[in-house]
Order: sequence, then C-alpha cells, then structure tokens
Amino acid sequence: MNQGVHLLVYPVNDLEKAKERFEKFTGVKPYIDSPMYVGYRLNGQEIGLDPNGHRVSCDGPVSYWDVDNIRDSLRILLESGGEILQDVRDIGGGSLIAIAKGMDGNIFGLRQVAK
Repeated sequence: MNQGVHLLVYPVNDLEKAKERFEKFTGVKPYIDSPMYVGYRLNGQEIGLDPNGHRVSCDGPVSYWDVDNIRDSLRILLESGGEILQDVRDIGGGSLIAIAKGMDGNIFGLRQVAK
C-alpha cells in the first residue's frame, strides 16, 4: 500500500551553502546533518538536501512516495513501462529508497521506512 508523498529531496551542488540558505528561508534546523544528506521536518513533511542528487538522471527535486513494499512498487512502475534510475538501496537503519522514471517521463521516488 502506498501512503503518499512525505519526502521531497533537492539535489544541491554545495551542501553547506544550501543548508545555510534553507535554514534562513525556513527558520528550521536540520534533524539530520551529515555530509551525505541534510534533513528537515516541516509540518509533517520531510525536506532533504542531497549533494549527490545530480548523479541520478533527473532535473530538480525528487518526491518520494512512502510505500510498504518498495520492490513491489518498483515492479509495478517497471511493468507499466517505467525504467530504473536508481535501484533499491539501503539508506541506513533498514530504510530503503529507489528512483524510477514512469512511462510518461515523470520521476517517482520510492521510500520504504524501516519499522
């Protein structure tokens, strides 16, 4: 079962500068602050900054759908004509992400949160 979009990740070139601008813009400090990812929580929404986000073939931010089974959700996208941009990978603590391009060229981020 898909639970909706709860995560939006912006690819950034300079993580420190982006973090400074984002904190000034939102007035919020990150709850995760690492060299690989900086995450903020705003009104139930998670917003992330990813210094490696430009490596995936997409221009701009990626919206991640929270899903119960990432492999099943990815399979459904592929069976409907999509393609994998970033295969399933563990992002720590057992949580998984993947990115696919749908048949119309739209980007689908998938996230399975560890329980």
